[in-house]
Amino acid sequence: MKWITAIQQHLGWKLFLSYLLVLIIGVIVLDTTAELQTPNALTRNIAQLQTLQESNPNLLAALEANFQSIVHEHLILATMVGFLAAIAASIFTTRRILQPIQAMMRASQRISAGDYHSRIVPPSQDELGALAQAFNQMAETLDRTEHRRLELISDVTHELRTPLSSIKSTLEGLVDGVIPNTPETFMDLQREVNRMQRLVRDLEELSRAEAGQIPLELGPIEMAELIGIVAERLRLQFEDKGVVLVFDVAPNLPCVKADANRMTQVLLNLLGNALQYTPPGGTVTAHAWHDRAKLSIAIQDTGIGITSENLAHIFERFYRVDKSRSRAGGGSGIGLTIAKHLIEAHGGRISAASPGLNQGSTFTIEMPIAP
Repeated sequence: MKWITAIQQHLGWKLFLSYLLVLIIGVIVLDTTAELQTPNALTRNIAQLQTLQESNPNLLAALEANFQSIVHEHLILATMVGFLAAIAASIFTTRRILQPIQAMMRASQRISAGDYHSRIVPPSQDELGALAQAFNQMAETLDRTEHRRLELISDVTHELRTPLSSIKSTLEGLVDGVIPNTPETFMDLQREVNRMQRLVRDLEELSRAEAGQIPLELGPIEMAELIGIVAERLRLQFEDKGVVLVFDVAPNLPCVKADANRMTQVLLNLLGNALQYTPPGGTVTAHAWHDRAKLSIAIQDTGIGITSENLAHIFERFYRVDKSRSRAGGGSGIGLTIAKHLIEAHGGRISAASPGLNQGSTFTIEMPIAP
C-alpha cells in the first residue's frame, strides 16, 4: 500500500511511529496493571471499610487516604513497567538507526586508511538508505580519483621517459664520439628539451583546469572574427599540407561572454587536431550558428575518424586515437582535456562525433549567448 511505502521511505515517520509505539505501550501497561490489580485492591479496601465502620467514626477520611495510597501504588508499578517497556522499544529503534550509521563510520575509517573499495549495504529505502547510497557514491568518486591519480603518475612517467631516453642516448654518443659534435645534434637535444618543457606547461595547465583555478578575463567576443583570426594563424600550415579550410559561418552571430585568449587556445587545438589527422587533399570546415540560447561552433574534418570505443575516451588526458603515431607528432595528449575544462569553465559544453574510421569527425562547442 502507498502509505506503508511512504512510511518505509521516510525516517521522520519511523521516528514518529516509534514514539507513538512507546506511548501506546505505556497506556497498555497502565491499563493492564489496573485491570490486574484493581480487584485485589477493591477487596482489601472493602475489608478495611468493614473494619473501620465498626471501630472508627472517621470512616470517610480513612477511606479516601486508603484509596489514594492504592492509586499511588498502582501508578508507581505501572510507571516502572512502562519505563522498562519504553527502554526496550527505544533500544530496538536506536539500533535500527545507529547500525547503518556505525557501518558508515567504519567504512569511512577504512577509506581514510586507503581502502577505497569499502561500500555499505543500504539498510532501507528511507533517508538512511539515501545516506548510504550517497556514501557509496562518494566512495566510488574517491576510488576513481585515486585511480586517475595513479594513471596520471604512470602517464607522466611514460611521457617523460621518451625524451629523457633520447637525450641520454645522444649524450652518451657524444661522450663516446659515436655521434658527431655538430649543431644538428644539439638542435635535436634542444627539441627534446622543448618537448619536456611543453609537457610540463601542459601539465600545469591541466592541473589548474581540473582544479577549476584557471583565471578567466571575460568579455564580449565576436566568435566569427575570432575563428578568422585563428584560421589565419594556421593558414600556412593548411596550405603546406594541402588541406582545404572552409568557413560556414552564419551572418550576424551574437556575442558570447568569454576569455578571448582561452577561446583562441581551444580553437587552435581543435583546428590543429583537424589538420593533423586529415590527410592531404582533405577538407576541414568551421561551422558557426546560433539559436535563442546558445552559439554553436563545429570543427568538421574528413580525416581518419574516430571509433565509437575511442569516442568514449577522447577527452581523457593522454588519450590518443592514433596509437601508432609518434609522441613527437601526436602532441602531449592532453589538449582536448584542457579544452573541455576551459569550455566548461565558460558555462558551455564540448562534444565529439564520428561516423567511424576514415569517415572524419566533428567537434562541437556550445556556448551561452551573452545577454
